[in-house]
Amino acid sequence: MANKIGWIGLGIMGGPMANNLLDAGHELVVNTRHRARAAEQERRGAQWAESPGRVAEDADTIITMLPDSPQVSEVMTGEQGILSTARDGTLVIDMSTISPVVTAQLAQAATEKGVGLVDAPVSGGDVGAKEGTLSIMAGGSEADFARAKPLLEVLGKTIVHVGAVGAGQVVKACNQIVVALSIEAVAEALVLGSKAGVDPARILDVLSGGLAANRVMQVRRENFLSHDFKPGFRIDLHHKDLGIALAAGREYGVPLPVTAIVDQMLQALRMRGHGSEDHSALLRVIEDWAQHEIGS
Repeated sequence: MANKIGWIGLGIMGGPMANNLLDAGHELVVNTRHRARAAEQERRGAQWAESPGRVAEDADTIITMLPDSPQVSEVMTGEQGILSTARDGTLVIDMSTISPVVTAQLAQAATEKGVGLVDAPVSGGDVGAKEGTLSIMAGGSEADFARAKPLLEVLGKTIVHVGAVGAGQVVKACNQIVVALSIEAVAEALVLGSKAGVDPARILDVLSGGLAANRVMQVRRENFLSHDFKPGFRIDLHHKDLGIALAAGREYGVPLPVTAIVDQMLQALRMRGHGSEDHSALLRVIEDWAQHEIGS
């Protein structure tokens, strides 16, 4: 029983991450909102649990990868949640991106039940999830982080203990600011260069070799050039994440003016029905304003 790992949430990110643990030889007991999403993991030997509480009955280390604060709160503290059945000494590793305030509240509820919590949100998108190369920023006690680290090392390449519980979510908010603004900056550059008559692929080639180089140009290159916005990380989720960042800015008295602009660009895309597309679809906004599709 103690050797099984609980996994809750098998979406675009959670599914391949769970697969990496299976590939590493771990036994998994899994739960997700729609059981059909667990078909691959069950086929590969994972055990299905009917509720988060049932997961906690069979595993004393549980990883959650869920969309937002309400889902994590329900999975943790709901009537059939993890804390309803978790034994003293259970460790929960929440790899979702949620509010640091909610994380602190959940940590308190977990402590009262004798349960440890590490918040370990990730960066690297669907590609990093599949390849096990995610960047993981973890908050929690030294002891809980040490216990979580061997599992995190299966899922990511860069694992950093950034502080106490909640610090992981703060650093993830910082990460999401940089990613969103980088996507927007690359979109502006591509539209400007393309409308002026330069091949967008050549633009990315040369920018990738200088000070402007960034992972966005590498990982999302074909998304931009082919206008392939099949979601690796959905606009809806990045908009949610920038909301967390802006709320943190208000809480700590930090102006985030450009973040607010990009947040509204994402909102505009959502209102036009593009919320389920990849966040690289920010390109659409600049193309629309410039009345130019890159490569045309």
